[in-house]
Amino acid sequence: MNEVNQSISSVHVYENHMDAENAIRSLGHAGIDMRHLSLIGKGYHSEEHPIGFYTKGDKIRSWGKIGAFWGAIWGLLFAPAIFMFPGIGVLAMAGPIVTIVVNSIEGALLLGGVSALTAAMMDLGMGSDEAIRYQTAIKADQFLLIIHGTQDEIQIATNILTGPIKQLPYEAVMVKS
Repeated sequence: MNEVNQSISSVHVYENHMDAENAIRSLGHAGIDMRHLSLIGKGYHSEEHPIGFYTKGDKIRSWGKIGAFWGAIWGLLFAPAIFMFPGIGVLAMAGPIVTIVVNSIEGALLLGGVSALTAAMMDLGMGSDEAIRYQTAIKADQFLLIIHGTQDEIQIATNILTGPIKQLPYEAVMVKS
């Protein structure tokens, strides 16, 4: 069992990629260890333009409707990965959850009908109903931000995420008049 499995996890669901990115950046600005954050979401949306993911050196690059989002996230979080899950589609993810998903995929024959994604969430200590609820959120194009750590670390991060909404400095740069 690895260090992530021995800690506890807290899951936050975001309706869109901008809210998920703001949450990650807020935690980073507050000094939360980015190695303790995982993000899961669909890597693409149907569109008429090409989409793709590729490696360049030691980094994954992407293009398409939300390619800039995943490029930014993969620059912030560790262990970027892309998986194709039957019934869900292509999922992009980063952080400690990647190792847990890989272990679940490798043990898929032992799961008895449970998807590798659901098994990975259950490995984090979630009940099957909760894991299925989060898998449904992913299918609905929402994003899961998972915070791994001790009870105190998770409480600090949760307080940051549930505190007053702040406009981050980089948002002001992105606004064009």
